Amino acid sequence: MPNRPSISSPTGISPTGFVLLSIGSTQLGSAIAKTLFTEISPITIVFLRVGFAAIVLVAIWRLAGQRSNEVQLEIRIRSHSRALILFGVSLGLMNLLFYLAIERISIGVAVALEFVGPLGVAVFNSGRLLDLLWVALAAIGILLLTPINGAGIDPVGVGLALLAGACWAAYILLSVRVGRALSGGVGLALAMAVATMILLPINLFTVGLAALNFKILLLGFGVALLSSAIPYSLELEALRHLSMHTFGVLLSLEPAVAAIAGFVILRETLELQAVVAIALVTIAAAGSSLSTR
Repeated sequence: MPNRPSISSPTGISPTGFVLLSIGSTQLGSAIAKTLFTEISPITIVFLRVGFAAIVLVAIWRLAGQRSNEVQLEIRIRSHSRALILFGVSLGLMNLLFYLAIERISIGVAVALEFVGPLGVAVFNSGRLLDLLWVALAAIGILLLTPINGAGIDPVGVGLALLAGACWAAYILLSVRVGRALSGGVGLALAMAVATMILLPINLFTVGLAALNFKILLLGFGVALLSSAIPYSLELEALRHLSMHTFGVLLSLEPAVAAIAGFVILRETLELQAVVAIALVTIAAAGSSLSTR
C-alpha cells in the first residue's frame, strides 16, 4: 500500500497541525481556567466548561443534519442508554477530578499523572513484550512525581490526578462503544449533556451559583470552547487523514505542552525531577502508541 500523501485542509493546515492546535487549545483552556480559581471554585468552572460545551456540541450536531431518521436514532439511544450514561459519568468525573487536581499541583504534573489512563488502555490493547518498557518508564516517571520519592508535590493533588486518569481510561473504552452505536458526534454531545446534569447538583450542594456573573459566564464559555469544542472539532478533522498510531504519538506531547502552558500563563516552574518525570511519561505514551495494534 502506498504511503499516504501529505494532506492539508483548505486553510493550509496539515492534519498534524490540527492535532498540535488541539493540544495547545486544550492546555490553554486549562491554564485560563486555573487563573479563575481565585474568583470561583474549580467545581463551578468545571460545570460551566462541560455545560457550555454540551450546548455547543448539541447545536453542532443538530445543525449538521443529524436530525434525519430521528426514530431510529431514538431507538439506538434507548438501547445504549446505560453505556451513554456511564460515558457521561466518566466524562464529568474526569474533568472534575482534573480541575480539583490542578488546584493543588501544576498543570504539567497533573497531565503527566493523568496519562496513566490512556497509557494503560494502549498497553492493554497491545500485549507485546516491548510494552513492559513503556510501563517501566511511566512507572518511574510517576514515582518521581509522588511525595514518597521526596517530590514537593501535594499528595491529594497527585491522587486526584491519578483518579482522573482512571476516569480517562473508562472514557476511552466507553467512547469506542458509544461511537459504534451513535455516529456523527451524537454520543459525545449527549454524554456532555449527561455530565452537565451530574455536575449541576454537585455544584449546587457544594459551592452554589451565587458567585456567577456575566464576566465569569463569558470566561466559562471561553474555557468550554478552548478545552472541549475546538479541540474536538480539530481532532475529528485530523483523524480523517491520520492513523491512530500517529494520532496517539502526537497526543503524547500533551504533558510537555501542559507544562509549557503552565509556565507561560501561570508562571508554574518545575524542578528538574518533575521535568524528567514528565519527559519519561511522554516517551512512554509515544512508545505505547507506536506499538499498539
